[in-house]
Amino acid sequence: MFTLRSNFYLKGRTRRESVFTSSNSLSRRMSTTMEVKPSFDYDLLVIGGGSGGLALSQEASKFGKKIGVFDFVKPSPQGTSWGLGGTCVNVGCIPKKLMHQAALLGESIHDAKEYGWDVPEKTTHNWEKMVEGVQDHIGSLNWGYRTALRDKKVEYINGLARFVDPHTIEAKLKNGTLKKFTAANIAIAVGGRPKFPDIPGAAEYCLSSDDLFSMKKPPGKTLVVGASYVALECAGFINGLGYDTTVMARSIFLRGFDQECAEKIADYMKNHGTKFIRPAVPTKVEKDANTGKLTVHWKTDKGENTSDTFDTVLFAVGRKADTANLGLDTIGLKYDKEDGKIIVDKEERTNLPNVYAIGDVIKTNLELTPVAIKAGRLLAHRLFNNSKVLMDYHNVPTTVFTPLEYGAIGDSEDAALSKYGKDAIEVYHTYYKPLEWTVSHREDNVCFMKVITLKAENERIIGMHCLGVHSGEVIQGWTLGMKAGATKSLLDSVVGIHPTSAEEFTTMTITKSSGQSAIKTGC
Repeated sequence: MFTLRSNFYLKGRTRRESVFTSSNSLSRRMSTTMEVKPSFDYDLLVIGGGSGGLALSQEASKFGKKIGVFDFVKPSPQGTSWGLGGTCVNVGCIPKKLMHQAALLGESIHDAKEYGWDVPEKTTHNWEKMVEGVQDHIGSLNWGYRTALRDKKVEYINGLARFVDPHTIEAKLKNGTLKKFTAANIAIAVGGRPKFPDIPGAAEYCLSSDDLFSMKKPPGKTLVVGASYVALECAGFINGLGYDTTVMARSIFLRGFDQECAEKIADYMKNHGTKFIRPAVPTKVEKDANTGKLTVHWKTDKGENTSDTFDTVLFAVGRKADTANLGLDTIGLKYDKEDGKIIVDKEERTNLPNVYAIGDVIKTNLELTPVAIKAGRLLAHRLFNNSKVLMDYHNVPTTVFTPLEYGAIGDSEDAALSKYGKDAIEVYHTYYKPLEWTVSHREDNVCFMKVITLKAENERIIGMHCLGVHSGEVIQGWTLGMKAGATKSLLDSVVGIHPTSAEEFTTMTITKSSGQSAIKTGC
């Protein structure tokens, strides 16, 4: 502190007054030249305990920062709730694939007879047993995430968060009390929730994917409304488990995916027992008070009004970002008013410099768990580890776990035609039959692959698509080549592993432009 050491008096002032005045003057001068950092409770607060939020918070904790993560599950309209881990773990990828596997095992039982296994003529499936096993696994994952947060010294806050200002969150805790938290940086990773159509009885009586995977009783006769991957995946395993299943769709299947592949999936499902009502839209759902059965009324594209009765009605008509009650308008954060999705730049930063968003909640078309995880980890390094590496949203592989699995990376044929024009691309395609299907006499020429190339760039591969068994495992390996700019000639130089499905990518020679048939007649 600055002090006066002289013993004389200044005119009209004591020595003590002079010291005080001089000290204040210096303090004012210092305040104009030194920036005083505000004090916050946390270096980073993450809103959302799903895949992206957990990845971000745990990665950020490695750099010695104080991190907190909010997670609070609002029950579905039917009252379903779940634990830490977000959509993928609780009501998405994990239970979906496990139930898909249950349906595939049912098919394998029939195949086993042809391979010499003595299988009873009549086999039955126990829905309750399957759900119990699936939920036990999910419970172990929930516990694992809680433990991981504790071990990494990330504070888990079981509260419903809302912005007060760009640095302050007010949370309604599990016990009903309100508490405020401040942070230098805040990341939004709340994901999305299923939508219901605005028709009588939909939200009141029907299920969404938030409810299906934990429902205790078998679904019985089921109507799935929607044309998304969620709709087709759920319809696929419900039918595969032996239940009467119908899909109602307004228009095309799997919007944004390759439409040739989408139609082949629908054809396969139809041939295996799934019924389709298309194009049509539901207009109302009524519930019988005595039986609990649901009568669905719908209108076709020709204006015809029809109805039927079901035990279960599942809506899979899209998802909306779960941002309605976050207080985004309070802090002036920019987002799409229609779907609730947050607008970010290439660094996942919003229009507010200290507020970020990752995962399904942002305005991209990639609502995928690995994307959220990767984006979260990269953001942690940019915030606290001087990194400049950005998330690459191009050439991200994905798989639709329909009965005929569909793996894809890059452009669909439809997108390539729109971007480059018919004369600029070459499309290679082939049908194939997995060796595993031969002894059991499964169908010929339902499995399918295509490779889309750009002629002007030495036939650089811009899209790869696979319909068949284990398509996710097949497509993953080709992703590296596409990200490295692989060409068709380079793909041709690869020696395939025989006999595998993935090998088919290395032997394609027939182009669509040639007009030759891609049907296979042998191995």
